[in-house]
Amino acid sequence: MGLYVEARIRAGIDEVWDRSQLPDRHQRWDLRFSEIDYLPCAPGEPQHFRYATRVLPLLTVDGTGVSAGERNRPDGTRTSALRFSSAHPLSLIEEGRGYWRYVPDGEELRFLTGYDYRPRWGRFGRAVDRLLFRPLMGWATAWSFDRLRLWCERGITPERSLRHALAELCVRIAAVLVTAAVVPGAAAVGPVLAVAGAALLLPPLPVTPAARRCLRRPPERAGRSGSAAAPTALLATLEKP
Repeated sequence: MGLYVEARIRAGIDEVWDRSQLPDRHQRWDLRFSEIDYLPCAPGEPQHFRYATRVLPLLTVDGTGVSAGERNRPDGTRTSALRFSSAHPLSLIEEGRGYWRYVPDGEELRFLTGYDYRPRWGRFGRAVDRLLFRPLMGWATAWSFDRLRLWCERGITPERSLRHALAELCVRIAAVLVTAAVVPGAAAVGPVLAVAGAALLLPPLPVTPAARRCLRRPPERAGRSGSAAAPTALLATLEKP
């Protein structure tokens, strides 16, 4: 899989499963989606869904997908696999697939995802994806996972944690602007750079979501349950006509 993100959450597996699998809860914390809705499907079939992302006030890019989940495995883990695609001409993602895995580990839960997709727009789309879009998607996934962690561990709702993040961003920007305004002329260059560096490097407050708190590469856990390997059996189920 092209992208991997893992968060460690001190919460029960049922709570994390519900907040990530139920559309009305999932769309609250995941920065990548504005709307997620289940679509009608026959009993016993994998669940179909529609997703949408608002990229501008009057512009929404949408797509559809199908998912299947395993709730009860002998090792205590749960897995959800999905395939997704978008016919919207402004969607860089044409189609892709991925998985979510829930792995109990002592008092913590390893909540992890791996996914990859094929960009559209030919060579130009591949370049935009490699240089800009894919790193942004990885960051947004990790930031959102930490936002979910704050909700589960500390009861900080996704709406509240977003306000924390925006307020902290404004404070950091204001610190740079105030420094530039207070120190006159060419002498301001050094202090402004120092404050800007601190604004970028200082860790966020504990109540603010941060992508840096999540693991971005699969750990080497050969032979252990809950590895990062893709759930091929579930994905094969979704590929059946």
